[in-house]
Amino acid sequence: MSAGSLCHVARLRHLSLALHRQFLRAQHLHNSYGEPETEGLDEEDGREGVLPGDYRLQYNPSSYYRPQHNPGASLSRLEMEEQCQSTVTSAFRQQSNRYSVSSSRRLSSTKNTLLDLAFNRGTGAKAERAPPYRTEPLTPDVKGDPRAFQTCRPEYSAMTLDLSQRPAPVHSKQAFFLLHKVTVLKGSMEPVDVTGFLTKLSHLHPDQTPLVRGDTRFIMLLRYAVENLSHFSHSQLLKVLRSFVWLGLPPTHSMLGLYEAELVRRAGEMGLHQLLLAADLWRCLGRSVPQYLQCLYDCASLHLGEVGVSEIVQLLYVMGEGRRCPKELVHPLEQILMRHLDQLEPEEVGAVCLGLFKSQTALSEGAVNRLVDRAHSVVYEMSDFAMVNVMKLLRFSYLDHRAWLEVMAHEVPRRAPNMGVQGLMHVALACSALHYRNERILLAVAERLPSLAPHCRSKDSGKLIWAFGTLGVLPSQCPNFYPSLIEALRQREAEFQRYPEHLLTGLLGLAFICQLPEDLVALALSPEFVSLATRSKQLDLKKDLFTLDGTVALELPHWTGPRLSRELREETTEILWRFAQKDVCQKVEVLEAEAVLRDLLGGEEFVSKRMILPHTRSIDLEVHLNPVGQPLPVTSAQTYPISSQDWSISSGSSTQGWEKINTGVTLTEDLLTQLTNGRKTPLPPTQASQLPLLRRTEPDEGGGLFSVGVDLTDGLVGALTKRNNPGPLPRDSHKASIAPIRLAIQVTNRNHYCYRSPQLLGLHAMKRRQLKLTGYRVVELPHREWFPLLRRTHAEKLAYMHCKVYGTLD
Repeated sequence: MSAGSLCHVARLRHLSLALHRQFLRAQHLHNSYGEPETEGLDEEDGREGVLPGDYRLQYNPSSYYRPQHNPGASLSRLEMEEQCQSTVTSAFRQQSNRYSVSSSRRLSSTKNTLLDLAFNRGTGAKAERAPPYRTEPLTPDVKGDPRAFQTCRPEYSAMTLDLSQRPAPVHSKQAFFLLHKVTVLKGSMEPVDVTGFLTKLSHLHPDQTPLVRGDTRFIMLLRYAVENLSHFSHSQLLKVLRSFVWLGLPPTHSMLGLYEAELVRRAGEMGLHQLLLAADLWRCLGRSVPQYLQCLYDCASLHLGEVGVSEIVQLLYVMGEGRRCPKELVHPLEQILMRHLDQLEPEEVGAVCLGLFKSQTALSEGAVNRLVDRAHSVVYEMSDFAMVNVMKLLRFSYLDHRAWLEVMAHEVPRRAPNMGVQGLMHVALACSALHYRNERILLAVAERLPSLAPHCRSKDSGKLIWAFGTLGVLPSQCPNFYPSLIEALRQREAEFQRYPEHLLTGLLGLAFICQLPEDLVALALSPEFVSLATRSKQLDLKKDLFTLDGTVALELPHWTGPRLSRELREETTEILWRFAQKDVCQKVEVLEAEAVLRDLLGGEEFVSKRMILPHTRSIDLEVHLNPVGQPLPVTSAQTYPISSQDWSISSGSSTQGWEKINTGVTLTEDLLTQLTNGRKTPLPPTQASQLPLLRRTEPDEGGGLFSVGVDLTDGLVGALTKRNNPGPLPRDSHKASIAPIRLAIQVTNRNHYCYRSPQLLGLHAMKRRQLKLTGYRVVELPHREWFPLLRRTHAEKLAYMHCKVYGTLD
């Protein structure tokens, strides 16, 4: 080994031992910024540098004590750092930490409290270890690039940052000299100096930027930058933000709030491209800046004449990432978009669709149709990501673009083997929202998912199950699909503490196809989970819990697990019934069906409009018939909905002793009119002679049976108390004492069915299945038959209703 190498190794060993001694002395001390030291380290928190001569130096930024500034020792240490810098990267941070520049704590006395707070929080290595994003493991999915459209035109370079064009890296030795120069210049730096330092430091290799961010001299440089904030030109300020992106500054750094405030102050003075560039830089930093975006939107309305193709696409991208579009901008942006529609590249079409979807911006139906027409014309040139974005927009707009859906039946099966979890989930969810059941699409998704299921988020699993259950895809059609996603839900149980809705979404989708994994059901109905779900301020999950609980009551008769409390069931039932009374109960087709049924059966007492199974969230027109087809009053059916758990009580009360209901005189309209002293057109003598004689009387002092003044003659009393004898019955008439026939008459519309299909959607199919479980016969008034009859004569409606009601007896 050469003498130079031996000397070099000896210096490194001396450095390691010196740092180790300082670390032992500093175990119970605080660093120079007042942050407590980390006492223990996980393996992934430390970095290990392999040195010549089999020396290993364990490195962790927060484990070293930063001594107070010693000007006499600084120069001698500088020489050692310069010699070792080119040999090992990790030594760079250790050496630089030995400089504790006291001037960084003795800046200008004019610094205000806000500035101090901005730098005393989140600047240490401990704060940097807390990542600003999710720490879930990366999935093996093919991830789409939402910024891919920015490569379509050179014009985007003036208003965006191309993250694929990182500056040529500089050597760490240059970065060290730059930081040392910061300590020399101290408070004499001008804005151009600060901009230059930050720009050059941002050229460091990404692996070395964490070392710079934790260096005290870099923190001092950031302080100088804030001091000069108001003196930066617009271009200098944008260069500083760009440097922060390349340096990987954490988006939670409170210093960035000062930069947002400065940009908000300057927004009115900046051009449209500068405004869009600043918004793009904030997006690259990953920081939410709602105040700045509002200023951008206000200024954009003044620059509409400058908006071309690239500007409208970038603006919609920014709006989508900010999740908001001001209402006053929707119409002018729609006009500009339609003007440039034919010039959009395939990836730009996808970016526009995604921006509209994320910002929840509703264009006119004609504009959406034209946009999807453009997507359809370039679909074969689109990436998977752009194609999925068009599906998202259709899902948001509830627009069934038939040509696009037909081409998806060919494109999705072709692309599915190379698509990722989230793309497949959004395709399935769009089909579900549009009620579009295409087996080519769904089975292609189902075939791909099982291999990706272990990497699904709870959101992905829940929504995929919901989509397939809504469209009625049965387990027999895709044997591995549901089991793999149910297992994925189990593996993500910890996520339910933050997102309880994802578990309920998945379980309801499974309930639609009569699949209820009891362990997950027990978790969802447990008191702890119910308490968590009902405390949610953003989502009302009571109805979902209620639907699941009612389904368990009917379809799991052996269930001994947890259930919702009666108070919660009654509260949710009341909420649903109040909504139904204001909405579906007032629909013309329902009111007309109710009126025709009353006329057909002989009065309103034979028809009950109610929620037979409240947890299914819809009403029915309930009718009871005896076995020979005579209508029975639905007197025992409550007009106020009951809990589905008590359905047997209600139905039982209407069946026991039905003969007692069917006694006395038939309450015809004429008899009711006389009993209530109303007026009625005189009947023919032949019919009048068959009725008991009635005359007005004054009630006696004690009050009679009828206080309306009906004279209780012997004939009337006998008629009211005698059993009705309708005439000879069939030979098996003794079965009449067993149970009446209970009909649930449903007025359906096209939203109950899959698109252009007679197949019911999940919730409505589940309801029919459960009505049959409770002993009801379902009579459907299909929208394609009943709606046209609304414009026909009353006699035609009666004839149609007669066929529907009495056809159930055949």
